[in-house]
Amino acid sequence: MAITETPGAAALQPALAPLTIRMHARDNVAIVANDGGLPAGTVLASGLVLRDRVPQGHKVALTDLAADAPVLRYGIPIGHALKDIAAGSWVHERLLKMPAARGLDNLPMPGDGATVKAEPLPPLEGYTFEGFRNADGSVGTRNILAITQTVQCVAGVTDFAVQRIKAELLPKFPNVDDVVALEHGYGCGVAIDAPGAEIPIRTLRNISLNPNFGGEVMLVSLGCEKLQPERLMPPGTIQIVDERNVADVGTSADSKLDVVCLQDDAHIGFMSMVESIMRQAEEHLERLNARQRETVPASELVVGVQCGGSDAFSGVTANPAVGFCTDLLVRAGASVMFSETTEVRDGIDQLTARAATPQVAAAMIREMAWYDAYLQRGQVDRSANTTPGNKAGGLSNIVEKAMGSIVKSGSAPITGVLAPGEKLRQKGLTYAATPASDFICGTLQLAAGMNLHVFTTGRGTPYGLAPVPVIKVATRSDLARRWHDLMDVNAGTIASGEKTIEDVGWELFRLMLEVASGRQKTWAEHWKLHNALVLFNPAPVT
Repeated sequence: MAITETPGAAALQPALAPLTIRMHARDNVAIVANDGGLPAGTVLASGLVLRDRVPQGHKVALTDLAADAPVLRYGIPIGHALKDIAAGSWVHERLLKMPAARGLDNLPMPGDGATVKAEPLPPLEGYTFEGFRNADGSVGTRNILAITQTVQCVAGVTDFAVQRIKAELLPKFPNVDDVVALEHGYGCGVAIDAPGAEIPIRTLRNISLNPNFGGEVMLVSLGCEKLQPERLMPPGTIQIVDERNVADVGTSADSKLDVVCLQDDAHIGFMSMVESIMRQAEEHLERLNARQRETVPASELVVGVQCGGSDAFSGVTANPAVGFCTDLLVRAGASVMFSETTEVRDGIDQLTARAATPQVAAAMIREMAWYDAYLQRGQVDRSANTTPGNKAGGLSNIVEKAMGSIVKSGSAPITGVLAPGEKLRQKGLTYAATPASDFICGTLQLAAGMNLHVFTTGRGTPYGLAPVPVIKVATRSDLARRWHDLMDVNAGTIASGEKTIEDVGWELFRLMLEVASGRQKTWAEHWKLHNALVLFNPAPVT
């Protein structure tokens, strides 16, 4: 990456010095880094004169580009010129034809005789945090009572009960961080036996067992829904309350799941339902309150990384810093997941080349192929991903977006692959296949067992999740300044040259240990900004 400014710029105010960023020596475009962009007539350090006003984050042609010539950023073609483009011109999405997606055959992978095997990174030892150790060996960063729901029908009753629990019961249990209703839109009116229906079911099942819930999960059911408690919950003992018998639906009693059924004949009136939920909640709160934080190695972190509201700086500042931090986490023995299938699809050759084994490479190809087919059924392709905000922030298409997104995964070997809704069972770097939707991706990473979330943004989003702390990283200093009480880390200092990628990566790593220990809250936690869980359901709705 090369940052260039005008000669003598050190004597100027930083905002006035024309600043451009070129990501690779092969690139024939660079992005403008100045807040507010640069006007036509600006002379760059190279002597190039801007022919157009170029907004911040947008591309300027460094050389004359003939029609059909490749436009290179990150050293790869992000498109082809639709017409001749003169040097100094603003290069935007309306001037580019997007290249076809990379095929899924003949990809580089370990054992093919040509690909250099990705070697493990050197260990990083001595880092710890204070977490809640669970009976199954996992570790929570928070101590939360989760109330799972089988169906959307019970959401109103559950929310009413949760508000009373927080007001009347939670103050009596100071070691419990929160009470969370796992509301969702699934459970009935769906083809529950159709192919693909297993995804939302296992997603909700695995979210219920997230490490931050300490194994104390209770469930609210309506009674007549398609997603019955015994279908939702894993093998184990489910305690049915409100005059029902205890139903043993399995052989393992590792997690006891109490079920409150609203249609039970014992319920007379609305408050009977609410009080039943509150009685069960109090039992769980008592057990959770007895838990204490203990010192655990950083290897117990399970981190999901994601970006949303991306701009052209995402792949320059925040995502590279997250990628450096990803490598630190992997070196410390932790688990890190990167996701967002459409936003890494154009870099599949980079991913398979980093696979630890041919089997891991094959699994990534399988997930990409599945998602290609899923999009084709909707008569769209990966180009449907980019948003007006992405384009306003300088991203011309999904190819450019993907090249900036993929760097969140760092450089470590990829040691595992998860299909949507599956639970993570290994350390290291894992590709967790998810849609790129912020809310669906976050929901699926929760199901995988994430206990800490890192979210980068360039356009800005107040995104948050109730079950886990969300650390938000701003790509630009202007965003960090304006949203000073929403962004946790400012990676825009990389673009200005004030800090390096490594500096911000270490800053993020240390912040993660503080947040995981409960010694520091994220801004989303401070303001209690929590988005809804959104289950990915590729099966039909009836």
